[in-house]
Amino acid sequence: MNDALTWILDVVSGVDPVVRTLIAGIGILLETSILIGLIVPGDSIVIVASTGVDSPLEYWALVIAVIVGSLCGESIGFALGRFFGPRIRASRLGRRIGEPNWVRAETYLARRGGIAVFVSRFLPVLHSLIPLTVGMSAMSYRRFISWTAPACVLWALAYVSIGSAAAGGYRELSDRLHYAGYLFVGVIVAFLLIVVVVKKLLQRAEARHMRKAGDGGAAGERPEDDEQRSI
Repeated sequence: MNDALTWILDVVSGVDPVVRTLIAGIGILLETSILIGLIVPGDSIVIVASTGVDSPLEYWALVIAVIVGSLCGESIGFALGRFFGPRIRASRLGRRIGEPNWVRAETYLARRGGIAVFVSRFLPVLHSLIPLTVGMSAMSYRRFISWTAPACVLWALAYVSIGSAAAGGYRELSDRLHYAGYLFVGVIVAFLLIVVVVKKLLQRAEARHMRKAGDGGAAGERPEDDEQRSI
């Protein structure tokens, strides 16, 4: 295990840090701007890139690249939704995504407003659809970016930190512990399991809120009143 893992990490580390950082930033940009994230998850790209971090400079450069890539991607997604949203939705790609997913994103945004933008960064499918959906809505770009920016920062710090920390710990222990590779894999798997659990909890919490909001709406409450209370 150690030999194989060391070889993999050496391959990643062997990539020029500038190139590695740019790949991560561009990967995240594409994830939320043109729906690439529905095919190749951006978190995988960032985790792999972060295992090659070898200094504080490389760490912060990668964090900044991921944050900037996320914000640029979300901004492009917003612009595409604003100018071409209906065409994208009616296109072959839009139909493959599925009308239920588009309706889900629209309903979620209508009910939760800015909170939907923040939370969606941590939810599957929605994190790729929400920027486009916001672009097709009445929400301003300024409000959109003010909600998505802190989510992008938290996301970038979490993924880059765990990937670089796990790889750094493995390199320190690999010469002394023959099972260091299993510890590295265990840390990454544990982190991904925590991410899955958190996403599930967020999904359930948001689903409960949506049901309550729906009941409130049926009782005569307006969705915008519900959103103001949430914010």
